[in-house]
Amino acid sequence: MNILSAIIVFENLHEVKRLFHWGPIIALTVIGVCSSMAILDSIIWYWPLDTTGGSINFIMLINWTVLILYNYFNAMFVGPGYIPLEWKPINFQQPLFQSSVSHDPSEIILENQQDVMYLQFCKLCQGYKAPRSHHCRKCNRCVMKMDHHCPWINNCCGHMNHAYFTSFLLLAPLGCIHAALIFIMTTYTQLYDRISFGWSSVKIDMSAARHIHNPIMPFSIAAFAATLFALGLALGTTIAVGMLFFIQMKVILRNKTSIEAWIEEKAKDRIQYYQTGEDFIFPYDLGSRWENFKQVFTWSGTPMGDGIEWPVHEKCNQYTLTIEQLKQKHDKRQRSVEYRVVEDYNGACCPLGKGLNTFFRTPCTEEPRIKLTKGETIFATRGTKWWMYGDKVLNEEQAKAEVRIRGWFPRRCVEKCHYDSANNSTSEEKKEQ
Repeated sequence: MNILSAIIVFENLHEVKRLFHWGPIIALTVIGVCSSMAILDSIIWYWPLDTTGGSINFIMLINWTVLILYNYFNAMFVGPGYIPLEWKPINFQQPLFQSSVSHDPSEIILENQQDVMYLQFCKLCQGYKAPRSHHCRKCNRCVMKMDHHCPWINNCCGHMNHAYFTSFLLLAPLGCIHAALIFIMTTYTQLYDRISFGWSSVKIDMSAARHIHNPIMPFSIAAFAATLFALGLALGTTIAVGMLFFIQMKVILRNKTSIEAWIEEKAKDRIQYYQTGEDFIFPYDLGSRWENFKQVFTWSGTPMGDGIEWPVHEKCNQYTLTIEQLKQKHDKRQRSVEYRVVEDYNGACCPLGKGLNTFFRTPCTEEPRIKLTKGETIFATRGTKWWMYGDKVLNEEQAKAEVRIRGWFPRRCVEKCHYDSANNSTSEEKKEQ
């Protein structure tokens, strides 16, 4: 019912445009090719419907297709859930700062407003980022418990659709394994009497797997080529999507997202680098894999929680992770390195004029590339041997418009600025801007 309501309701019809993107087009094409070829191979050449086994096999193939598409479209159209625009933390039932003297609701709301110092402000959404939320450049909204933006569903994976997305990652490989078995057995049984492999010493009894019948059409070269093509898609999907499923389950059983796993890793690096002696505890791990699992998967299909307030570890509070994010943001600003642009760059993903290594080793990410003009200043925060990522220092007009220009650029286009203590304060001011 979730998928029907998401499509039929008039105000949500604009969501249908998500289908017109290379990700869903490729994904649905793979699903269509594998399922249709498995059904055709099965009922025409391998296991006809006039047998009990053939009928059961046919029902299972249809069942896989329906379940895969159901979870796929729910992941796409139900969406991850978005933080309301201009959101402020005034509705938490257990505020971080709560008076032990007065329990007047108006006073609690005022105290909750103090909590904004522990949250990041999103200029695009004109509101604060709730715990576990992140702003998605593609969706242009702050997403509840954002895991990542998935091009295959052309939407974010987050709080509301995490279960649907993970179920799709499980069902797709299982369906493809079934289809791959059909393709292999169809090819073998149809070519068994036509091709001699020269295995004189190897005899394999496949009489139980061969269903002798008179097909309504011959297994032609075109059918053979189509079956091999579908087999390649099925095996590739099984490996690729299966790996994604195990990655997702690894973080779900710890009640994390992919982003939060990265934040936790950086927290440990920060503590070790500065020798602060802190003991960072990930706040959302409830200590039991089953309890963590139930936070995402429920019988109703709707995850637990409202996407803003979360159950946390007894030694943590609602802002434990957001405080750590602010520390990491400050640390990144302090450790950023100033560079001056020495070559123009047009922002191309794979620039031909910047060397073969730059062309072939472009970062495999959907993060943007930024145009560079000779003489500009940029603060780099990370990078590879051939590419760097950073924030461009803005001019007056851009600063007034409160825009932020950051992304990847070729390393050869910039050179490190060497400055002394006299103008070191100017550099620090630029970092703050």
